[in-house]
Amino acid sequence: MRFPVVLFDLDGTLVDSAAAILGSFHHATEKVLRRRFPDERILAQVGGSNLAYQMQLLDADPARVEELVRVYREHNDPQYADLGCFDGMIDVLRALRGEGRRLGIVSAKRRATVERVFAGTGIGDYFEIVVGSDDTLKHKPDPEPILRALELLSAPPQEAAYVGDSPFDVAAARSAGVFAVAVGWGGIHRVDDADAAAESPEELLGIL
Repeated sequence: MRFPVVLFDLDGTLVDSAAAILGSFHHATEKVLRRRFPDERILAQVGGSNLAYQMQLLDADPARVEELVRVYREHNDPQYADLGCFDGMIDVLRALRGEGRRLGIVSAKRRATVERVFAGTGIGDYFEIVVGSDDTLKHKPDPEPILRALELLSAPPQEAAYVGDSPFDVAAARSAGVFAVAVGWGGIHRVDDADAAAESPEELLGIL
């Protein structure tokens, strides 16, 4: 088995959340800043670091950043109970677990938000560990979240792959010394520089 451990990003990789994320950014910035940013500017930073940092890139005033985060989460968090997995991804998870692989999630979302996805989709039983943005001090593209996941699983980097949809995912994986797989179905990013790329869940299984 090439990779006994497979770690997954959440947004744009497991669940189709692009519309929810973009809508919540627009909701927050229009309500707090009274302005609307271009979609491409918002999406370019999604998945990098934590939400406060992403908001800081839009407005540098710390007081406004705090309000932006609060308004965003009030709008965004409840939606995660209703999100669905991309077609074919539950089959991928089932196949990987059936082969005896150990699976985990490393996400820029907080753990409570990941739990909402678990409750709505029923995929929680496939994963041994979750590392959310509230579990580490540093965030993607820093390797700390992936290294924390490997620590929890007592797994060496060379036995692991990290599957994500953003350049932040690829950078974090490479810095952590794990194999980086970029997926192309998320609707948020396009990544051309990765150890491997998958355009469909079936192709992902072939890589792993």
